[in-house]
Amino acid sequence: MSYLLTDNDKTKVLRIDGELDALSCPDLRPTLDVLAQGHNHKITVDLSGLRHLDSSGVGALVSLYKSARASGGSVRFVGVANQPLRIFKLLRLERIFSLAA
Repeated sequence: MSYLLTDNDKTKVLRIDGELDALSCPDLRPTLDVLAQGHNHKITVDLSGLRHLDSSGVGALVSLYKSARASGGSVRFVGVANQPLRIFKLLRLERIFSLAA
């Protein structure tokens, strides 16, 4: 897994590539925690390069979503496809998360 965090004016963009699973989540968790603690942040999570997502990865993304919302921010997921999209739909997260192509 690799990730890149950029700041585009008022929106933070986090691109995650590869696999977001139990092995890689601990590497990403500090970045997610910093993102979630910002007040009124607009966060876009680009998952177009994500090939595999497991329950640990889902937990990390849900935690980011809940924390950001609690501090007045918003989270939008873009580029969700293939296996990660199937997981989102299986868990019915597409009803909660803002998903974009």
